[in-house]
Formats: sequence, C-alpha cells, structure tokens
Amino acid sequence: MVPLSFAGHDFLALPEAALFWPAQGALLVADLHFEKASWYARFGQFLPPHDSAATLDMIETLVARTGARAIWSLGDSFHDADGAARLDPRARARLAALTERLDWLWITGNHDVGVAQMPGGRRAVEAEVDGVWLRHEANPADPRPEISGHFHPKLRLSLRGRHVSRRCFVGSPTKLILPALGALTGGLDAGHGEIQKAVGPGAMALIPVSDRLLRFPLT
Repeated sequence: MVPLSFAGHDFLALPEAALFWPAQGALLVADLHFEKASWYARFGQFLPPHDSAATLDMIETLVARTGARAIWSLGDSFHDADGAARLDPRARARLAALTERLDWLWITGNHDVGVAQMPGGRRAVEAEVDGVWLRHEANPADPRPEISGHFHPKLRLSLRGRHVSRRCFVGSPTKLILPALGALTGGLDAGHGEIQKAVGPGAMALIPVSDRLLRFPLT
C-alpha cells in the first residue's frame, strides 16, 4: 500500500486497483461489474463464468489486508439491472456476509441503475464524506473534491519495443478516478480526451508499486 494525498486527506493506494482511507476505515472500489460473464452468455458469447467469484476473492483479500470496516463501491457494481438476481448461491452468500459485517455503500452507476434490490448494504446516488464527494462518474462542472470510477483508466506505455498496459488511478487537484476492480473489466487509455475532460488540467496517471507511487503527466 502506497501513500496518496488527495484533498487534504491521507489515503493508501493499492496495486490491486483499490483505495484505502485509514481515517474512515473504508476501502473504496469501483466498477466491480459482477455477473458480466453471465450477461454475455445470454447473447451467445461465452467467457469464463467465475468473474464474480474472482472479484469477491480480491475484495475479501483486500479487506483482510487493510482491516477495513467499510466498503464504498463507486458504481457499476453489477454489469446490468438483472446482475444481482443472477448471482449463484455461493457468491450471493459471500456477498451477503460482507455486507452484513461491513458498512457497505453502493453508489449507483450507469450499468446498475436498474437493479431492484442490492444484496445488503445501503444505496445512494452520491455521498459526501469529510468534504469529499463519492460519485460514479466525475462531474467536471463541480469544483469540489471528488472520487469516482466509470472510466476504467489504464496507462499504456511502449517500453523497449513492448507495449505495456497497467490499471491506474487518474488524479488532478480536485478529481481522483479509480481503476476498475472487476475481474473481466477492460480499460480506457488514461490520456483519452473524455478522461482529461472529466478531471481537468494538471491530471496525472498514478500507479502504485511496491514502495512508491509512479506519476505520469497526461497531456
């Protein structure tokens, strides 16, 4: 876990695409896209069917590592409106156990806005915590500090003739976009115009490694 300062608060960035807020005891994650594989299967495109279990494995590992008391999921937690209903019994039981013992907040995203009932926890369109707004998609018109998801940012580099792609955070003085945690999520180049429009000037791609936070200016 690597220190990351944002909006006057101290966070820890995790290489596994999550953010821990020690003062709140909260693990922030984005774009879990539970049941993405089963959604594609309905249309004849078969992907490995264990994406929800793999994403839950990661969440449980990060909760154990950080000692988190809360999970704040920043939208698109399910891939579609019927995703929660398609969870198999084992995944549903694991998720229910997490939402029962942790303060779980579901921020509504564009993919899961139609989910009738989340499996435990509480739900909100957005939330404010100690002066920081939690949303699914960044609002460029709002100057207040904001943490969001939605874009699945990845940094793509060419190193010694090889193309390398890594999930990354994207930060500016008032915006912080989390990478997607979901097992089957793709990514949008961190330098894409839509991301830069969302975060404003001074944006950087941030990649936590074992002992430091690598920073790459986005132009």
